[in-house]
Amino acid sequence: MHKHPNTPRMLRWRPAAVALAAAVAASTFLATPSAQANEPSDPPAQQQMPAPAPGFPLPTKHTQKAYDPASDFTSKWTRADAKQIMAQSDSTVKPGENSMSPDVTMPEIPEDFPTMNDDVWVWDTWSLTDEHANQISYKGYDVIFSLVADRHAGYGFDQRHWNARIGYFFRKTNADPAKDKWNYGGHLFLDNTSIGNTEWSGSTRLMKGNQVNVFYTATTFYDVKERNAGGGGIAPDAAIAKALGKIHADENGVTFDGFKHHKLLEPDGKMYQTKEQNPGFAFRDPYTFADPAHPGKTFMVFEGNTGAKRGDYRCKNEDLGYRKGDPNAESLDEVNNSGAYYQTANVGLAVAENKDLTKWKFLPPILSGNCVNDQTERPQIFIQNEGGKNKYYLFTISHQFTYAAGMRGPDGVYGFVGDGVRSDYQPMNNSGLALGSPTDLNLPSESPEAPTPNQNGRQFQAYSHYVQPGGLVQSFIDNVNGVRGGSLSPTVKINFRDGVSQVDRSFGKNGLGPFGYLPTNVSVGGNGLYK
Repeated sequence: MHKHPNTPRMLRWRPAAVALAAAVAASTFLATPSAQANEPSDPPAQQQMPAPAPGFPLPTKHTQKAYDPASDFTSKWTRADAKQIMAQSDSTVKPGENSMSPDVTMPEIPEDFPTMNDDVWVWDTWSLTDEHANQISYKGYDVIFSLVADRHAGYGFDQRHWNARIGYFFRKTNADPAKDKWNYGGHLFLDNTSIGNTEWSGSTRLMKGNQVNVFYTATTFYDVKERNAGGGGIAPDAAIAKALGKIHADENGVTFDGFKHHKLLEPDGKMYQTKEQNPGFAFRDPYTFADPAHPGKTFMVFEGNTGAKRGDYRCKNEDLGYRKGDPNAESLDEVNNSGAYYQTANVGLAVAENKDLTKWKFLPPILSGNCVNDQTERPQIFIQNEGGKNKYYLFTISHQFTYAAGMRGPDGVYGFVGDGVRSDYQPMNNSGLALGSPTDLNLPSESPEAPTPNQNGRQFQAYSHYVQPGGLVQSFIDNVNGVRGGSLSPTVKINFRDGVSQVDRSFGKNGLGPFGYLPTNVSVGGNGLYK
């Protein structure tokens, strides 16, 4: 059993949230926290960046300087930065062990994990939030949203992606997360009403009263039957969309209705790659937020790829990021000859042009991982006050198998810190890696569908991490030592400050909290009359 998170030790990150919740509990509208920043994490025990490792290049110098969100400055996650992942890895571990520092390694998930729901697989998950990423208790209920797929439809776990729908779960805010299961409410949208035939990840915001805006990825697959049978492969269409509807809560639970869908954005081919330019393009995962530095504006970050026909891009010195004269630097020709230019991940930015949030304008990417990685999925902006100044953390997730040639890193959370939404972002821990599944980085990368026996059995234990107020991190279980998942992982906690992070192993039981723990920190609409 896990320790209940309301024990004194585990409550140390929550007092501000509890006070805030009490202050707004009677309100029927969202209140804006005075600091307009997220519930901060605890600081790590050591707040110094890792020291340089002999034999590896030095990381790129980053200023963290903020720029106007509309400017054309794009921060680079460079090869010099990402090389620090291996610099901070132990090359002497026995094959199949974890080679990464415990500070950035997620504790091991037990093989006998509980099934969250018997009828659907569950993966990418997010909470009902406000524009400042506070997690909302609505009339006494916590509400979360997940990608789900039918466990009994005849296709397998790895066919879930082209059968994905957004489902929702709820439970009473005063429930014991170690004992009380989430109640499954079903699909969020009625059948055949969303923009595409498949719904991928996004975010959900409570607006005034009981209105909710669901931002999601509208994906359309043209070969679902073939893919389910193990074939197919026609590139899907993808657009960023939203649906405005209403949330209701009574003694029977939580329901939604009245959704009206709007297509918001499709890639432009200049800043953000299109399907025509690359059938394997990424354009998804909208996350909207308000920036206290720019009152009245609503921004969105999303996953993209650098606009250009696949294979046309060539790595530049700024993508490599090596310091002049570094003896361990790669040459530009060496990197391009390796084919690293095929990896062109970025994190996109858009700004709303009306109050209804139905019209959006692209802005240049805030981060590029050209020649480093091909996917920067589910980006989030997390604003944390540090020493009286708001620091902006950009969190994203990525895979082993999407790294460019010559790069190595685990499945997990990657983070970057700056002074504004658009900054010269400093990669957390100098490398960008903030939390990864246990992995032996000395061995070749693999995929969760076909891991090899000599690798750590938990290298794909969890994915699609979602950073919550207080530094709590939720994810879903993928493959635990050969046991496939489809349920939410135990929540873990990372402490971070000044761009340095550390897994809090005093949280829960040896660092693992309750499964599917996404606590709320702001109450809206009162606690209801539901016992």
